[in-house]
Amino acid sequence: MKKTQDLTVAERMRASFDRLTRAERQLANAMLANYPVLGLDSITAVAQGSGVSTPTVVRMAKKLGFAGFPEMQAALRSELEATISNPIARRDRWAPAPDTHILNRFAEQVMENLGQTLRQLSPETFNEVVALLGDRERSVYIVGGRITRSLADYLFTHMQVIRSGVTLIAPNANTWPHYVLDMKPGDVLVAFDVRRYEQELMRLAEMARAKGTQIVLFTDQWGSPLAKQAAHAFHARIEAPSAWDSSVVTLFIVEAVIAAVQDAGWEETSARVKTLEELFDQTKMFRKFV
Repeated sequence: MKKTQDLTVAERMRASFDRLTRAERQLANAMLANYPVLGLDSITAVAQGSGVSTPTVVRMAKKLGFAGFPEMQAALRSELEATISNPIARRDRWAPAPDTHILNRFAEQVMENLGQTLRQLSPETFNEVVALLGDRERSVYIVGGRITRSLADYLFTHMQVIRSGVTLIAPNANTWPHYVLDMKPGDVLVAFDVRRYEQELMRLAEMARAKGTQIVLFTDQWGSPLAKQAAHAFHARIEAPSAWDSSVVTLFIVEAVIAAVQDAGWEETSARVKTLEELFDQTKMFRKFV
């Protein structure tokens, strides 16, 4: 079990939501909607911005395991620093190498990331995303960032087989208005954005949201600012003993989504797969042993 002090403030709020009072839930929702910016203001401003009293802010901070509001705010500042850290800073954080081999250290951290992410992941959110992506009446657009574009491409390749009406948005942000032009109310934009969050993706999300598009976000434990535009968000833990963040848990969720969407519309998907295999045979793309 992940230690409480290792959780982000957002993760603590989500994990404790059921035992918060009505006012504390109102505060938590307000902080999550403007995370972490609201929590970095004065306690009076946080209370006013959430429509609650200052004692409510103190009580919730203590329920989340902090000594008080100052300690919770210090944790938020530390998170903010982590979200903008570059690869060198991340590598330095893990520099004092233990005696164990890198394979063991990496595996241990990835398993911890997976366990913590699954404890925070809502099955209801997962099911709603699967329903959106499986709705053939909706067009689906998929976009990733500098590193996460490979995850976007992976999701697109599978979704394109499963159903029609799926578009991979090119990495060149100058072309993005062309994609938004064709978006219709109810369409879906799947976006990948992890620290250091990309400004172009935020602008794309804002334009898509203005067209009535439903946004599904794959992000990290801190949460991209793009979450403000998203109807649904998956928060995957990404830290690993490396200068680079880990995509293992994010890919796990992506593959689970692919499997669920495939199963939900298997009759149509199986027909598409059969046709695709016939096309592969015509092109002689794959080696045959018989």
